[in-house]
Amino acid sequence: MSKNTLNFIDVFAGAGGLSCGLEMAGLKCLLGVDHDKYAMETFAKNHKYAQTYCGDIRKLTKKVLLEKLDGNPVHVVVGGPPCQGFSTVGLGNPDDMRNALFLEFIRIVKTTQPYFVVVENVTGLLAKKNEKTLQNIFKKFKTLGYDMDVQVMSSQNYGVPEKRRRTILIGTRVQTDINFPKLTHDTIIAKTFRNAVTVGDALENLATKNGITYNHDLELAQLKSKIEKRRLARIPEGKGIRYEADEKKYFTPSLKLGVDWVNLRENRFRQTKYQRLDRNKPSPTIMTHRHSYFHPVEDRYLTQREAAAFQSFPNTFQFMGPLSAQWRQIGNAVPPLMARAIGKTLVNMHKIYLNKRDSKSITKSNTKQKIRNVREKAFVYKK
Repeated sequence: MSKNTLNFIDVFAGAGGLSCGLEMAGLKCLLGVDHDKYAMETFAKNHKYAQTYCGDIRKLTKKVLLEKLDGNPVHVVVGGPPCQGFSTVGLGNPDDMRNALFLEFIRIVKTTQPYFVVVENVTGLLAKKNEKTLQNIFKKFKTLGYDMDVQVMSSQNYGVPEKRRRTILIGTRVQTDINFPKLTHDTIIAKTFRNAVTVGDALENLATKNGITYNHDLELAQLKSKIEKRRLARIPEGKGIRYEADEKKYFTPSLKLGVDWVNLRENRFRQTKYQRLDRNKPSPTIMTHRHSYFHPVEDRYLTQREAAAFQSFPNTFQFMGPLSAQWRQIGNAVPPLMARAIGKTLVNMHKIYLNKRDSKSITKSNTKQKIRNVREKAFVYKK
């Protein structure tokens, strides 16, 4: 690792999608913090050189934190603290657990004094009703000396074969402008459209270089109900059942769902049922359970590995715990390739800061030398 490598802590880390991407960008993970036992097992499995803390973050004392860091400086603190409780005047409602957890994130930032902070949250954080929440978050970081900026990032714009939008806040306490990653996919670059990575692209190879495919439990991905399987078999790739017209188009009378479409709210399902993914498009947002989407052409659910691939996890990344825990970890994760884009931006911001700092140092050095030269000449007397 370079002496200028940025060290980071991942708070509310989950399985470590954010950490995975930041390490792809050249940063070094020192510590992952989360209360979820299986998520921390996954984190430890895939971040072998990082420490972990599994438990209530309120019990992560300064002493324990510093012991975990083992004297290493922290340059970045990242994480997804709950922010919605931080909406009232001042510190927000002290009885709101979400607010308490956000303040724990603040405490860790205050203790470690990183150059940069990265907070990820749901897009709803930018809704009008949450405006005061966002203002208070900015104010709270300002008291610690951090300038903040915010942007909504869409994962398919960074090579992730999935559409997932997240609110990203970046803060800095060093003198440098805050930048966000430039779009690399599903956008026009140099007058040429750069396509999004698709479900089909992701499914092409799920194995490691050694030929191992982790978390690819095809038996567990089978539909147990015969009628469910018969229904799914009639759904074309990229299609599903949301309206009565869909049901009439794809299902025979014996396969009808028995839904009272007339009295159903808005005459439709809130979420499409039997939705097959389309190999020519990015996946919709992967959820924390396997029941939302189905394989594009096979009559089954997705496996964990397929869902992880759509989230852009490397094929070497292994998920621990029972099936439900693995899906929860995958569905809650920040897509690693989006995190990598954020990490590269932090690295560039750090370089700009170092260049500015060094140029100031050179200027100060030159000034001192000039004074020294003048002083030396001032006290040289001709004989």
